[in-house]
Amino acid sequence: MATGQLHIDLDAIAANWAALDAMTAVETAAVVKADGYGLGVGPVARRLAQAGARRFFVAIAEEGVALREALGPGPEINVFSGHMEGDSGLIHEAGLIPMLNSPEQAARHRAALPDAPYGVQLDSGMNRLGMEPADWAATRGTLEAGPLTLVMSHLASADDPSSAQNADQLRVFREMTGGTTALRSLAATGGVLLGPDYHFDLCRPGIGLYGGAPFTDATPVTRLSLPVIQTRHLRPGEAVGYSATWRADAAARIATLAAGYADGILRAISGRAQVFAGDIACPLAGRVSMDLIGADITHLAICPDHLDLICPAQGIDDLARAAGSIGYEILTALGARYTRHYTGAAP
Repeated sequence: MATGQLHIDLDAIAANWAALDAMTAVETAAVVKADGYGLGVGPVARRLAQAGARRFFVAIAEEGVALREALGPGPEINVFSGHMEGDSGLIHEAGLIPMLNSPEQAARHRAALPDAPYGVQLDSGMNRLGMEPADWAATRGTLEAGPLTLVMSHLASADDPSSAQNADQLRVFREMTGGTTALRSLAATGGVLLGPDYHFDLCRPGIGLYGGAPFTDATPVTRLSLPVIQTRHLRPGEAVGYSATWRADAAARIATLAAGYADGILRAISGRAQVFAGDIACPLAGRVSMDLIGADITHLAICPDHLDLICPAQGIDDLARAAGSIGYEILTALGARYTRHYTGAAP
């Protein structure tokens, strides 16, 4: 079988959620956007619901519909992008709660679904999504008079506890939300780790659930095993891959692995990352191509039938450093060709 095997430990995701939840005295939701960070929103969300999560967050209404199909009625599903043009039917039918980002979205929601609940997202300094102070001041009275469930904002630098921007955004969020009777939320994973000043009424971790930084104590969630299609014996001076970027200094044995950038393995890890036979590292040889990667297995006693790219010895953040990226990109880039295997699935 020339298909990579992606092993996903749902119990580890649940354990990470529980560990983050235990760090606060407030409710902990779960962010499952981008198909559960690339791991499959259905199995991931069902296991998190079994662990105790009752509120979920997605990026767009279409993701909310898929999540509702997976979870059924009951859990609350919030949509970060708010109420976009054409979303009214999806929001109504799936019982979604849009995080309104502008006066225009607020007007659209009230006109289309006047009795449907909503949240509001505020811009506390990230300058990405949310109402700015003047917009919020102009609409706050009307919005707080309706079925407002949550007022939230998002920290831009929570992965760096030393950043002064964290305290600045905390101050702005407090100023903008003082006196509200709605639930308040500012902290994602990094905000949870910043401490109780940032927790308010609801925390909503994302990447920490899936084993990524800044939650360095997270339980690893994934293992990605790549099949060996062929092994080759090279003479000194022979090259591997496009543009001959890797040459053998001595006689070498190269494994050709069935995966590449079409499977979400970033080309930038060429010559910088490794694959593993158990706990034995094997450096990549040559460039990552669309469907194939070379690895130097000269030092292995036997030719393996697979090698691991993601494993305890090389997690998503290790790969991200090799690629000059972040663990989020490593996870969400994982392609559709992998066969996914779940352990700890909810009934």
